[in-house]
Amino acid sequence: MRYALGVQYDGKKYCGWQRQNHSPSIQEALEKALSKVADEPIEVICAGRTDTGVNATNQIVHFDTTKIRKDVAWTLGVNTNLPSDIATTWVKQVPEEFHARFSATSRRYRYVIFNTPLRPAILNGGLCFVHDKLDETLMHQAAQALVGTHDFTSFRTVHCQAPSPIRTMEFINVHRIQDYVIIDVKGNAFLHHMIRNIAGSLIRVGKKQETVAWMQEVLTAKNRCLAGMTAAAGGLYFVDVTYPETFDLPVKPLGPLFLPDEFS
Repeated sequence: MRYALGVQYDGKKYCGWQRQNHSPSIQEALEKALSKVADEPIEVICAGRTDTGVNATNQIVHFDTTKIRKDVAWTLGVNTNLPSDIATTWVKQVPEEFHARFSATSRRYRYVIFNTPLRPAILNGGLCFVHDKLDETLMHQAAQALVGTHDFTSFRTVHCQAPSPIRTMEFINVHRIQDYVIIDVKGNAFLHHMIRNIAGSLIRVGKKQETVAWMQEVLTAKNRCLAGMTAAAGGLYFVDVTYPETFDLPVKPLGPLFLPDEFS
C-alpha cells in the first residue's frame, strides 16, 4: 500500500531534509518513527528537499508498506516517536501512481522577515530579522521581473547540482502585515538557495540600496555574484504543494503566520 503523509517541521536543529551520515535530518527522524510503527523498514520520498535550517508547514511525502495500520497509527502513533519539532498532520492512502515529487505540479514557499529596529524574542529562530526599514511596495514591484520562465543562474548557489537553471515562477508577491514582511513564491520547482538568494536581493531593494529595475538586470546577467546575499535559512517555510485534483489530498492552512484569507 502507498500512503501520502503531511509533515511539518522546525528545521533549525537539522542539516536539512535529506538523510546524512554526519548530521541529523528530517528524513532520518521521520523514517525511524514510521519504521517503528510499521515494524518494518520504511523509506519516504518528499515533494521538495529543504536545506539546513529551513522549515515546513506542509511538506508532503509518500511511503510504501506491507503492513495494515489504522490512520491514527500513521499520525498520532508516528508523532509519539518523533521529536517535538517534527510532526505529521494528516495521512491518506493513495494509488501507486502517486509520487510525492514527480506528481507535484508546483511548490510554494514563504519567506518571513521581521522588520523593526529591535530584534525579536518570540520566534526569533524562525524569522529573518532586518532592522532597517523596508519598502515592501518596491520589493513587490522588483519581484515581478522574476515571474514567468527564466534562467535563474543569478539566484542559485554555485554548488547547485540541478542540470538546468530554467524554472517557471507562477507568482511572487510581497506583503506587509504590521512588522512582518512576507515574500510569497509559487513555481514549478526551485534551485539550491534560489528563494533565499531572491529574498536577499529583494531586501536590498527594500532598503533602497538598489532600484526596482536592478532585479531585471541581475536576472538577465546570469551571474550569481551580482545578486544579494543569501538570506537566513530560518525565515524560509515550505508551505504547499499542488497535485492533480484526482488524488484528492487534504487541504491545510499554509502558515506559518495567521495571514488574512487574501494571502492564502
